[in-house]
This record gives sequence, C-alpha cells and structure tokens, in this order.
Amino acid sequence: MGCSFVADQVAHPAHLNARDTTLAFVSRASQAEIQGLKARMGWELIPWYEITDDFDKDFGVDEWHGTNAFLREDDDRIYRTYLIEARGDEAMGSTWSYLDITALGRQEEWEDSPEGYPQSSRGEWVRRHDEYDVPAELDEANVKAMDEQVERYRLHHDAGRS
Repeated sequence: MGCSFVADQVAHPAHLNARDTTLAFVSRASQAEIQGLKARMGWELIPWYEITDDFDKDFGVDEWHGTNAFLREDDDRIYRTYLIEARGDEAMGSTWSYLDITALGRQEEWEDSPEGYPQSSRGEWVRRHDEYDVPAELDEANVKAMDEQVERYRLHHDAGRS
C-alpha cells in the first residue's frame, strides 16, 4: 500500500521531465498487479518495476518505503546520490521535493551546476504540465536506461550469489 499511496499523490511527471529528471517506482507487487493498478488509477506516465530479488533490502527500504535519487552520467554509469526513508519519505511527492534531493537540484542560477546543464532564474521554467517544450510522456531514453540498469543490477546481484 505504501508505494501506491505515494504514487497516488505525486506531482505530474512532466514537471520533473522538464528538468531532465525521471521518477520511477519499484515495488514487490507483481507486474500484473502493478499494471492493473496503474490502469485503474491513470498512472501511465511513471515507469514501475517489480522487485524479484533483494533490490529493496540492498537499498535500505525493505521494511517500508523509501526514495532513492540516482545520477546517470553520460557514459551511463549510475550513482545513488540520496536516500530518504520511513517518516521522511512521507513528505515526498511535490516537484520541488523531488528536484531538491537530486544531485542537480532545481537547476536554477543560484545553484552550482555542471557545465552544460540548464539553469534558469527561479521559477522561469515552471509551466502547466501540458505547456513544456519537452513531451509530458515518458522519456523513452531514460526509461530504456533504467531498464538496462535494472538488468545490470540483477546480473551483478545474481553473480554475487553464485
């Protein structure tokens, strides 16, 4: 229930996509359960993965839910940069709270961002979810990269158990 409750109250993902950030969920529910719930609730814009191993335990959120932030480098290396769990995780859900835990933050002028990352004055980039220059749909490149990272994690994890 924790993951679905979080999903039911998050900001529209287009706001995150506009800042090159993708939100994804991972839970122990089966894909059949996940897909049924996503269809019923209209959550088609957020990728949702089924845990089939110790992913949640390895990331410290096997007792309840948590939010991890990852940074994907241009060479597709992935780094976990942040974890919030338990009662702290319950405050998540707004565009601002998600952006603030990412390595790149809100990407506003007052922040220190690596060269090449967009920066704008406070609030300049904010739009309604259907008014961004980037599509509101899932960023297929980010979803593909997440799918590949999940598979690499599973292969690495399974090799460690042999």
